[in-house]
Amino acid sequence: MKQPEELLQQYFGHRSFREGQRKAVDAILSGKDLMAVMPTGAGKSVCYQISAMLLPGMTVVISPLISLMKDQVEALWQVGIPAAYVNSSIPGGQYMEIMNQARQGAYKILYVAPERLMTESFLRLAACVQISMVAVDEAHCVSQWGQDFRQSYLDIPVFVEQLSHRPVCAAFTATATRQVEQDIVKMLRLRFPEMLKTGFDRKNLFFGIRRPKDKMEELLTVLRDNPSKSGIVYCSTRKNVEEVCHALCAKGYAATRYHAGLSDQERAQNQEEFLYDRKPIMVATNAFGMGIDKSNVSFVVHYNMPKDLESYYQEAGRAGRDGEPAQCILLYSGRDVRTSQFLLERSCEEMENEDETLRQSLLEKSRERLRQMTFYATSTSCLRHRILQYFGERSPESCGNCSCCQANYKEEDMTLSAQKIISCVYRGQKAGYHLSSHMTSNILIGSKNATLLRMGLDRLSTYGLMQEETRRSVGEMIDRLIEEGNLGVRSFKDYQELTLTPGSAAILRGEKRVTRRVLEKQEKSAAVKSKADSVDPTMTPADHALFQKLRQLRTKLAEKEGVPPYFIFSDATLRDMCRKKPVMMRDIRQVSGVGTIKAQRYGKQFLQAVVQHLEELGD
Repeated sequence: MKQPEELLQQYFGHRSFREGQRKAVDAILSGKDLMAVMPTGAGKSVCYQISAMLLPGMTVVISPLISLMKDQVEALWQVGIPAAYVNSSIPGGQYMEIMNQARQGAYKILYVAPERLMTESFLRLAACVQISMVAVDEAHCVSQWGQDFRQSYLDIPVFVEQLSHRPVCAAFTATATRQVEQDIVKMLRLRFPEMLKTGFDRKNLFFGIRRPKDKMEELLTVLRDNPSKSGIVYCSTRKNVEEVCHALCAKGYAATRYHAGLSDQERAQNQEEFLYDRKPIMVATNAFGMGIDKSNVSFVVHYNMPKDLESYYQEAGRAGRDGEPAQCILLYSGRDVRTSQFLLERSCEEMENEDETLRQSLLEKSRERLRQMTFYATSTSCLRHRILQYFGERSPESCGNCSCCQANYKEEDMTLSAQKIISCVYRGQKAGYHLSSHMTSNILIGSKNATLLRMGLDRLSTYGLMQEETRRSVGEMIDRLIEEGNLGVRSFKDYQELTLTPGSAAILRGEKRVTRRVLEKQEKSAAVKSKADSVDPTMTPADHALFQKLRQLRTKLAEKEGVPPYFIFSDATLRDMCRKKPVMMRDIRQVSGVGTIKAQRYGKQFLQAVVQHLEELGD
């Protein structure tokens, strides 16, 4: 039997596994269940794909999205692995043909939507073929404490128990807190699984928070900093998607859109335009992206703040999947928090078949995740450290590759301001008011807000006590107090009410000092630079010229075959080709990402392009 490394080289053109991949493969091949938490871009799919080729019979991969199945199956055929998928997009006649082919052993990997598992036709197939492994992708969907709970995922353990022989069960997810991780093991009924966590850190990603007065102008700045690159712009609502996409197109950018309000046909067409790089900028809601394996996404901009860090890290992680430097930029404003609060309240109201106790429990959990997301968006300390800490992972206090680490901050005493804020909350409570962070900020700056005046809040003794501050700065100080436990938050009707804590009393009595970090000086001309901005030091100007030629060749071949360009070779593979400059077939196999099938299919054309480039240089 071949070794896993041999198949990795043969099919995917890599000589060695990434961190954690070989351990995952070994666990599966030894017959152990697996619970793997690996960040986006770490190569989760390779773990079960290589294992499937070494196991007898067929592997069933349970996947939540049609786009993920389609892309992965097409990519597998590109490298010579027989695979198929079944979901609601497959017509009846084609579905039956796939079932017949599967019975005859035509596929090593069969992707299936969770809703299909318990259908009569699929259960008949499962009863007459050897299923050696059930791999669960996006396994966090089984947990009600996760951000993408999907009811049909609860059918997975029922399906497994109906099989005549229990296969190996392997669960994979990119984002899971410890609670969600434990929930996955319990809900999928994994048996003494190998617990694998490779770490959440994606060192090639630059994380940045910007608080612009004009988000559209800031977005245009990001696009100008990333000319001719592919990226995703996430918006919280369909309306925002439409407005942003229209504005970008009006400015001459090749952008398209994706949200649940579009027809299936338009969503599929727009997704294809993005994948094929005909329109390299995608403006979308969170309905887009899960399972999109586009390797050359160079930036992800969140035009609005997501509702939790799990969603943010998963979406931001769609940048730099090829390992190349990439940017993850969040454009934050206080209004984003209120929009997220509204959306999560509404989503909880729309939950069906849930008792009120569970509904409230899920709502409170969602509110806490939103608070943690807000702390991240308003942070003045290392953003990477905050993300990793949230997922229970230790990391250095500073990474040097985020906007907070590269900014020039100084410590400032905010004890007096904290006393004013806490006094405002106290005075409001004494007067019978339930004050939110937003309303407290308005009171302190002396706002003439109509609601505030109608409620008589301008009669509080703390009204206008911080009129020299902006609403934003007061809001940031309130967030700081909440994060450190010096103010509390509890649900009241449809918003979050500020409450006092023991820390509040200590600050009022002068027993506790509070500080915050503020920008010492911000030069408009000195933009924060990420590693993605720098020129690759391993490539010469001539190498960059060759890279553009190889990209053009890749685009031509992709159009001819009707596949996305990255299906042929990733940008990372083309860059390695530029460095190594293969001129013979045995040389091209040494390029990272060039396997046996792809070398046979495309090697000659790319070798000719390299040779022609060298001849033009007189080399």
